[in-house]
Amino acid sequence: MLLYQKLQEAKNEGKKKFAVLIDPDQLRMNNLDKILNLAIEAKVDYFFIGGSLIINSVLDDCLSHIAKACDIPKILFPGNSLQLSYRADAILFLSLISGRNAELLIGRHVNTAPYIKLSPLEVMATGYMLVDGGITTTVSYISNTTPIPAAKDDIALCTAMAGEMLGLKLIYMDAGSGAKNPISTSMIDSVSGGIQIPLIVGGGIRTPEKAKANIEAGADVIVVGNAIEKDPSIIKEIADAIHGH
Repeated sequence: MLLYQKLQEAKNEGKKKFAVLIDPDQLRMNNLDKILNLAIEAKVDYFFIGGSLIINSVLDDCLSHIAKACDIPKILFPGNSLQLSYRADAILFLSLISGRNAELLIGRHVNTAPYIKLSPLEVMATGYMLVDGGITTTVSYISNTTPIPAAKDDIALCTAMAGEMLGLKLIYMDAGSGAKNPISTSMIDSVSGGIQIPLIVGGGIRTPEKAKANIEAGADVIVVGNAIEKDPSIIKEIADAIHGH
């Protein structure tokens, strides 16, 4: 069964998922081993692999390292159109629907489509929504787009509904790496109530309590990266908060 089908089934059954975000450029391999061991023990559901500045050789090495350690699915979360690798299991084919930069809505996708079509990667069409997290993030700077204002639940809801109507299979709301303020539960509740496809939420999630609050508000997948890089030991607590829901 495809990863997406499993994710949709989990949503229908109310089973919540936990993805650890790994940015290969910000990790030393010894720290990666520690994260992998803790993730295996905590039964993490996915690894999202990506970042705004990484290069392919580092990406390939990271994916190979993970594959040797475990069979947790490896899903590319590309920061640009060059971050592609056959060593992953799937790719979030991201369309930045919160912005108005045509290159990131469809432009770069045209360039990468032939490569991805010929690859063994499972393609997950994803509506990516950047939400203001209180600081200027790498994503907003690199993408040259303005995030959705943190208090504008209605804009987020309408954007997500439009993405679903356009045929996208996932919605990913992100406050960005190292966000000062995570996405509010009211925005998560509004968006989750208006769509039938799985909702991924990440950015600024630092505690098990916030992870649990997000899934109770309607998130189907919680993504944590920056907090785990700083303190890998929180993986089990966050996994317990998500899986114990």
